[in-house]
Amino acid sequence: MPKSRSKAAYMISAVAEQYEIHPQTLRLYEREGLLKPSRSEGNTRLYTDEDLERLEVILHLTRDLGVNLAGVEIILNMREKMAEMQRQIEEFVATLNRELATRARPAPADEKHSLMRVLRAAPVKAGKAAGAE
Repeated sequence: MPKSRSKAAYMISAVAEQYEIHPQTLRLYEREGLLKPSRSEGNTRLYTDEDLERLEVILHLTRDLGVNLAGVEIILNMREKMAEMQRQIEEFVATLNRELATRARPAPADEKHSLMRVLRAAPVKAGKAAGAE
C-alpha cells in the first residue's frame, strides 16, 4: 500500500499495478458503484487520493475480512452516513457552545439605562430556606 501521495490523479493502469489488482476489478468496482473515478477529456478514468483511500477500504474489507461486494456497499454507505451524522453533531455542539457563551456573559453593570432596577439575590446556602435564619 502506498505511503505518500501527491495531489495528482492516477490512471487505471497505475492504480491496478500499485494495488496489485487487475484493471477489470477496478472497472467492476466502478460498475457496482463502489468507486467513482473522474474522467479526462479523452474519457480516461482518473483516480484521486480520495478514490485511493476508498479503494484501500474496499480491498481491506474484501481481502482481509472476506466481505462480499454487497456487504462492502452497505458498509461504505453506513460509513458515509456516520460521517455526516458526526458532522451534524459537531455543528450542533459548536452552536450550543456559542449559545451558552452568550448567555453566560454578565449583565452590563451600567444600570442607568435599564428600564427597571435590577436586584441580584445572594445564593441560598444548602439547608436554609430563603428568608429564614
